[in-house]
Amino acid sequence: MRTRRYLVPSIVALALVATACGSDGDDGAADTTVAAAAETTAAAADDTTAPAEADIVDTAVAAGSFTTLVAAVEAAGLVDTLKSAGPFTVFAPTDDAFAALPEGLLEALLLPENKEVLAQILTYHVLAGEVLAADVAAGSVATVEGSDIEITTDGGVKVNDANVVQTDIMTSNGVIHVIDAVILPPGVDPAALLATEEEAMAEEEMAEADIVDTAVAAGSFSTLVAAVEAAGLVDTLKGAGPFTVFAPTDDAFAALPAGVLDKLLLPENQAVLAQILTYHVLAGEVLAADVAAGSVATVEGSNIEITTEGGVMVNGANVVQTDIITSNGVIHVIDAVILPPGVDPAAL
Repeated sequence: MRTRRYLVPSIVALALVATACGSDGDDGAADTTVAAAAETTAAAADDTTAPAEADIVDTAVAAGSFTTLVAAVEAAGLVDTLKSAGPFTVFAPTDDAFAALPEGLLEALLLPENKEVLAQILTYHVLAGEVLAADVAAGSVATVEGSDIEITTDGGVKVNDANVVQTDIMTSNGVIHVIDAVILPPGVDPAALLATEEEAMAEEEMAEADIVDTAVAAGSFSTLVAAVEAAGLVDTLKGAGPFTVFAPTDDAFAALPAGVLDKLLLPENQAVLAQILTYHVLAGEVLAADVAAGSVATVEGSNIEITTEGGVMVNGANVVQTDIITSNGVIHVIDAVILPPGVDPAAL
């Protein structure tokens, strides 16, 4: 403890002064003074009741084995709380305890969007008031987070399923007990956090790809990608844009009348195919939240009709997925191929 670091030099200094004063007199008296000072120093080193000068946060920082906990406290915005008057009792997980969390969970918790969940978890490790090891009893105890922890004492003290491996680290505003695992409050689901993180990473990766590359990566637009290539529109849809694409799935293309798709992919029908595909494209980025019923001009030149009653529809096609963000626009998925005025599949 920092208290000991300040006490020891002071006592040693007093011993040195006493020695210096006794150098002109009785050497035995000086030796007695030094011995007494040494005994006092040892007693101070063993004195766990001496007042601590460092608060909970500074004590954790100085310990060196709570770097992850300190980083989490900072990310959760709890530094000022745990440096306040308190007193608090903190069950502090070690760095190894945090390292034992499921892969990716700690990284997810440290994201700004998960700040509230992180604060919920950390305050679940904190009790209001100072509870020393000698006062710990088995049972349910309310935490600062609001939920209870379960303390058991058979075969060693446990907090939920975490073992208490060190006790009574005194600070100026409470006490720290060290535990070997991170405990999670009711309602916090690590799997859900990880799923959210994976979805966010996938969205970020997709957002870095343009409309064409995103469609290729999705795997459910292989026919659309083939049609875009056959129509000579790859460079257009990889351009700066932004564009809004109502993208028919492979099943949507498969639902066209028999033989129509094969004819559309022929070189002699490239212009008609381009006309159909650009009828699925709007200039500009229109997110789902901005979609309104009415007629909207397409890149092809004709209007599409958007309806919103009972679900969003484009002409007669249902919008089944929205807001696939890309680097040059947005994709909304539809369940049918829509045809511009003047295009007669039977005439192909």
